[in-house]
Amino acid sequence: MLAVGLFVPLLLLRVGCCRATEVPDDASAEFWVRLYHQLQMAGTDDNIIFSPLSVALALGMVELGARGSSLQQIRQAMGYTQYREDEEFAVLKNLTQALIVDEAQYVVHLANSLFLQTGVHFNPEFLKLIKHYFHAEAETVDFNESAAVAQHINAWVQNHTANKIHDLVSAEDFSSLTRITLINAVYFRGSWKNQFRPENTRTFSFSKDDGSEVQTLMMYQQGDFYYGEFSDGSSEAGGVYQVLEMPYEGEDMSMMIVLPRQEVPLASLEPIIKASLIEDWASNVKKQKVEVYLPRFKVEQKIDLRDALQQLGIKNIFTKEADLSAMTAETEEGRDLFIGKAVQKSYLEVTEEGAEGAAGSGMIALTRTMVLYPQVMADHPFFFIIRNRKTGSILFMGRVMNPEVVDPFDPDFDSV
Repeated sequence: MLAVGLFVPLLLLRVGCCRATEVPDDASAEFWVRLYHQLQMAGTDDNIIFSPLSVALALGMVELGARGSSLQQIRQAMGYTQYREDEEFAVLKNLTQALIVDEAQYVVHLANSLFLQTGVHFNPEFLKLIKHYFHAEAETVDFNESAAVAQHINAWVQNHTANKIHDLVSAEDFSSLTRITLINAVYFRGSWKNQFRPENTRTFSFSKDDGSEVQTLMMYQQGDFYYGEFSDGSSEAGGVYQVLEMPYEGEDMSMMIVLPRQEVPLASLEPIIKASLIEDWASNVKKQKVEVYLPRFKVEQKIDLRDALQQLGIKNIFTKEADLSAMTAETEEGRDLFIGKAVQKSYLEVTEEGAEGAAGSGMIALTRTMVLYPQVMADHPFFFIIRNRKTGSILFMGRVMNPEVVDPFDPDFDSV
């Protein structure tokens, strides 16, 4: 099970912005894979966690206010040109509504808010559409009071991410030029359909891609999961690799784990990942009994989206060329807006049941057992996504290169 939370703020200064949304089909799926590859190139040995859905919602709010080349760059990069203009907003709205279910199965909280500079006249139609498609509320603040505004926004984020995301923005992020800050928060908590038993969790060696080993807490269970073995038909991905899909309660949501052979670095597998391949995995894994060894892990990351989005073709909204004129009542005033900052901070924790506090584990070395069923031994770096199995939309995407390290000789180890 796991608990996750994250959010994206887009700060608009005097001069321009963009818009976009997330669509679960191939329209935007390829964009999210390209974004993952951008983050991958930034650090070869780092964990990665980000939310395509959160980025899409934040960009979508901006897209509603964009015009001209700023709008077209977003639609082109996101793959929305196959839709009639504005059709993507209805698609996104339907997507997000599909995530809201009985909280007895899993919890997804989507929250959007606009913080507007007091004294600026914003377009009532823009605010109406923001509320219609994104259920976003608008609140006026004085960005000149940067410390107070940062504290207020951070409190809003903590409140909407079960207190998991802290210090998203700082006073230095705002100035007398800031006009709008768009905030999107996504929080997910799910219980595995087949939970791991805490008493089966043991210390285990995790082999990193640089050849070193660390001790981590490895969960274990034997159960019925969706499993498949795939090959790219060449040596690029190191031959055959494993894909395991583990549903959460209700089976609408799942975590998909993609694991290369132990001797193959994850970097050899990552280049072949494409949106169409993710769909291929989802369509071809079969339910069967599998032995699963999965480390407990906690991943938290703050990402500067500005450079990554610019590399993917969304450029104008971050410059004086931006056209956000649909946001304000005065056209000329809107042409003086641009996005000054775009960041995302994500949090993901995977445990036996999904609760934040897992039971203590004994200090007994775990060994490989005789293989009676397919065995997924995630004792080396792996790629993962958390997706809605009905719509195909991806809430979270990332990789684990460095799991949580435990010291078996720590006197407090039994209370881990």
